[in-house]
Amino acid sequence: MYLSRFLSIHALWVTVSSVMQPYPLVWGHYDVCKTQIYTEEGKVWDYMACQPESTDMTKYLKVKLDPPDITCGDPPETFCAMGNPYMCNNECDASTPELAHPPELMFDFEGRHPSTFWQSATWKEYPKPLQVNITLSWSKTIELTDNIVITFESGRPDQMILEKSLDYGRTWQPYQYYATDCLDAFHMDPKSVKDLSQHTVLEIICTEEYSTGYMTNSKIIHFEIKDRFAFFAGPWLRNMASLYGQLDTTKKLRDFFTVTDLRIRLLRPAVGEIFVDELHLARYFYAISDIKVHGRCKCNLHATVCVYDNSKLTCECEHNTTGPDCGKCKKNYQGRPWSPGSYLPIPKGTANTCIPSISSIGTNVCDNELLHCQNGGTCHNNVRCLCPAAYTGILCEKLRCEEAGSCGSDSGQGAPPRGSPALLLPLAALLGTAGPLGI
Repeated sequence: MYLSRFLSIHALWVTVSSVMQPYPLVWGHYDVCKTQIYTEEGKVWDYMACQPESTDMTKYLKVKLDPPDITCGDPPETFCAMGNPYMCNNECDASTPELAHPPELMFDFEGRHPSTFWQSATWKEYPKPLQVNITLSWSKTIELTDNIVITFESGRPDQMILEKSLDYGRTWQPYQYYATDCLDAFHMDPKSVKDLSQHTVLEIICTEEYSTGYMTNSKIIHFEIKDRFAFFAGPWLRNMASLYGQLDTTKKLRDFFTVTDLRIRLLRPAVGEIFVDELHLARYFYAISDIKVHGRCKCNLHATVCVYDNSKLTCECEHNTTGPDCGKCKKNYQGRPWSPGSYLPIPKGTANTCIPSISSIGTNVCDNELLHCQNGGTCHNNVRCLCPAAYTGILCEKLRCEEAGSCGSDSGQGAPPRGSPALLLPLAALLGTAGPLGI
């Protein structure tokens, strides 16, 4: 009886948990770049694709407002209460901490009471448009892994555009349009992410879903990352192999979720009616209490660590790669063109490690034509000989016991056949400074 009751409770808990967490909290894998494995030659490195963990990226951004003096409080001004737009005795004063609403309050810890928020100046210059650009910059390429969530303390704007940049703010592309009337504001038919599919997932849409006036429970705007992932990974994101495969083979899809900067363009505040009430312009403004951006440093599947030092994010590159995004091969490791790592095959992927340059060692170590590996060794990528267990050296020309000084008449290992001195002496001189050759 107790067992059956326990199983019933367990089944109920599993069901409730699956409802409460429709998506995995951590959907990324690939958290190891290399591991040691044992072969006939001994321990060697096995390389695999790898990436940093997903995290809260607002900890690392810089925020810029345009116009720069758009924040309320300088000079001090009164504004209307959010819950009652005709109670206009609230004050914003930049010189008083308790009454100030600077931009950093969009990214501080939420849950305080009263809540903290950034606030713009009011629409006192109507009919001149009240427009604000909020630019979030990382000075680093990042990959988005969760929904972008913007929480407004005021009503959500009547018109807004979320934009992205892939070149550090030099050029911008729209991510999504938001409006109470998409056709009137942007000449676009209204859509939601649910109207998209695998084939149209990159379509830029205008949504009316998040643009309403003074409603107490209508403060949040989403840009739906996970709903777009679900077109490939299924509604519960269980088939991540399918999503990884698509990201691996479709550059446009991968780039869609990649940014260096985001820009929130606030074009028209929440009016709530057809006409602006010109007698109470202090009721119109923007106020944002929280912005959430989750993602990871883009390291091209060549790093698991991204360090934040001197206000800058940088990948700690593996696989003989280098650069802020591990986007090129290290010096002397350009034996083949650089390539990003690959998610495939699941689950370890492919590291696409940079290999030593031929020029860094002077010539091919082996080529199976003129420079043969000796004593049963095999040539690997022209850069090293894979030697039988009893032999070592550049061309497998030495007995291991010779290096250890243990060769003798009773060792079972006689002197090996040697290559031609005319070939080996100049080759040894050529490669004497090359050092150990890893791949």
